[in-house]
Amino acid sequence: MSKIVEVNEKIAEKVVSGYKKIEDGVVGGYKKIEQGAVDGFTKVTDKCVEKLFAKDGETVEVAIL
Repeated sequence: MSKIVEVNEKIAEKVVSGYKKIEDGVVGGYKKIEQGAVDGFTKVTDKCVEKLFAKDGETVEVAIL
């Protein structure tokens, strides 16, 4: 019976390892997409602030304040 237990434990380790790899890939991919969306939104809002609210020569950071 111990042989079955050993094999079962090896299978469980492989399944957990595979799951972790998939999980890491999905989470990593999501984080890249999320960061890209945030960066794009920041660029758009900065340009809007620059065009609509900033005075001549004023930076976006100063215009926001």
